[in-house]
Amino acid sequence: MLRVAFDDHPASVHFAFLDDRAGAIAVRCAWLAGPRLPECWQLPDALRVVRLERDEAAGDITAATAAAYAELLDRVRGSSHPHLLRLWNYLGDINAGAGDDERYRRFCVGRAAAVDAGFNEAPPAATAIGHDGGAGVLQVIALCGDAPAITLENPRQTPAWSYPRQHGPVSPGFSRGALLAADRAAPWLLASGTASIVGHRSQHVGDVGEQLHESLRNLAALLAAGSERAGRRFALPGCQALRVYLRHRHDLARAQAVIAASGLAAERVVYLRGDICRRELDVELEGVFAAD
Repeated sequence: MLRVAFDDHPASVHFAFLDDRAGAIAVRCAWLAGPRLPECWQLPDALRVVRLERDEAAGDITAATAAAYAELLDRVRGSSHPHLLRLWNYLGDINAGAGDDERYRRFCVGRAAAVDAGFNEAPPAATAIGHDGGAGVLQVIALCGDAPAITLENPRQTPAWSYPRQHGPVSPGFSRGALLAADRAAPWLLASGTASIVGHRSQHVGDVGEQLHESLRNLAALLAAGSERAGRRFALPGCQALRVYLRHRHDLARAQAVIAASGLAAERVVYLRGDICRRELDVELEGVFAAD
């Protein structure tokens, strides 16, 4: 079982993958390889998880997203855990539609319509992946805290919230990572969805192996940025849980070979079937890292 332990005496939250296990949050992405038991996050009182799902009316992902984020902010703000630290967004047919009608771009428009300056300065770490359930249900999962995280950017990449117009009418509202408990003895780094992007341009289109190598270089750069900010070292061996999302099931063996060569422990990595928000890319990863 993948285990992320933020505290010695925590409450537990489990993430299962396209699996209706009792008591677990069922992420709508099929498991391909890696630990089969649900991913277990052990949370202290300072953290909690909020989950919501929103049905799309007639496939209107923009309206569904705006409603979901309005509900999320309403539920979180004014609570004992008012700070959004890390977000996961799962929607079906994420790449359907041409140009600005692509569903991911419409998702970004809906999110921007619901949030405000308090969300955007700077936006939380986040992932957006296409799930296997088809259009109809948007799933939003939020890790919330009683204190804010330190948001992180990757020096190799343009901040997503500053992307040029070619990537859509509204820039994606997320940071590359979040640093938790930076002033404590055991800080944590949560890496957002990380893909083969340098600056704002996709790299190695058509070569999933090279895309994954580039993604790992981006992850290493983010860990270095977090190390500098926290004054503690974050590195790949400190990975507690890594999710690798693959557009194509037939790329699994290639992805496993690249991850094995990186030095990441196999028992810490789960491979999931999911569509990447950029239609030209085939792999994305995200993870949780403890400091040395």
